[in-house]
Amino acid sequence: MTDKRIEDLNIVSSSRLITPEAFKQALPASERARASVIKGRETIKDIIERKDKRLFVVIGPCSIHDPVAAIDYGKRLKALAQQVEETLYLVMRVYFEKPRSTVGWKGLINDPHMNGSFEIEEGLHIARRLLIDLAELGLPLATEALDPISPQYIQDLISWSAIGARTTESQTHREMSSGLSCAVGFKNGTDGGLGVAINALKSVSHPHNFLGIDSEGQVSTVSTAGNKYGHVVLRGGNGKANYDSVNIARCEKALLDAGVCPHIMVDCSHENSQKDPALQPLVAENVTNQILEGNRSIIGLMIESNIHFGNQPIPDNLDDLQYGVSVTDGCIDWQETERCILDMHKKLLTLKQE
Repeated sequence: MTDKRIEDLNIVSSSRLITPEAFKQALPASERARASVIKGRETIKDIIERKDKRLFVVIGPCSIHDPVAAIDYGKRLKALAQQVEETLYLVMRVYFEKPRSTVGWKGLINDPHMNGSFEIEEGLHIARRLLIDLAELGLPLATEALDPISPQYIQDLISWSAIGARTTESQTHREMSSGLSCAVGFKNGTDGGLGVAINALKSVSHPHNFLGIDSEGQVSTVSTAGNKYGHVVLRGGNGKANYDSVNIARCEKALLDAGVCPHIMVDCSHENSQKDPALQPLVAENVTNQILEGNRSIIGLMIESNIHFGNQPIPDNLDDLQYGVSVTDGCIDWQETERCILDMHKKLLTLKQE
């Protein structure tokens, strides 16, 4: 018999999710966590505007899959942040959503048990609980804004957001970012070109109207004021790096020619490190030297770091997972993280003392 339906032909099922308002009532942010978020946002915005002469460094695991290890890492990072606070403002990378070129694990929110069960509401609960715990340590937190719905559930705890190379060209993500409460970094395209990121920076600074949801989960027309704290994140592309002084100068010129303030962040991973995590500290060293030589457009860095080096595939038996090792992109280990950050701090202190 011929199927006469004209909608939902490929939908297997759908289930209602808790509303953002009820979700936040169930897991409210403490006053200490709220204060940490506010301080983080204000500090990063001051750095972007160069009212604060430090660099901010978004650093941490490529993705979060183990909240226990994330807290372990966060405590280490908080102690390190206190050692380098004169020159660097450390922001913990807490990424719950991972874009995939084809298929694969999409992150803790989408599949918290890493077994294809896709317990998304449970993933949201785990993610928000972790964000609250980390914020209560006094850490500013960063994530990638990938799904246009999830910000209603967790963005109140985020001090800086990224828009990835695959989504920088997306109108949906540009519109969403125009309404986010924190600064937003747009990565250059996967081909290494700056055009899509520059267009995104123009777009995000303007007001937008689009379809979204409100705090009660009702589909709504969302109107934004525009976000003036957008900036470019250089991550290389098409097999080539773009963190060197020549590419930085080209980026500065392209931004100025487009009428966009030259605020530049460098992602030490991806093509900038030839996808070898061990090379990330060399990128950070090069960028630090550019600042020592007089560059004032570089406002920050991003580094993929974890407790232990490298990465691992997700095993069939999750008991076989190695503690503190990434299940997505490879990361430098904690010892190298400390060495890299302390070396940057030592060099930048000489600039501060001039």
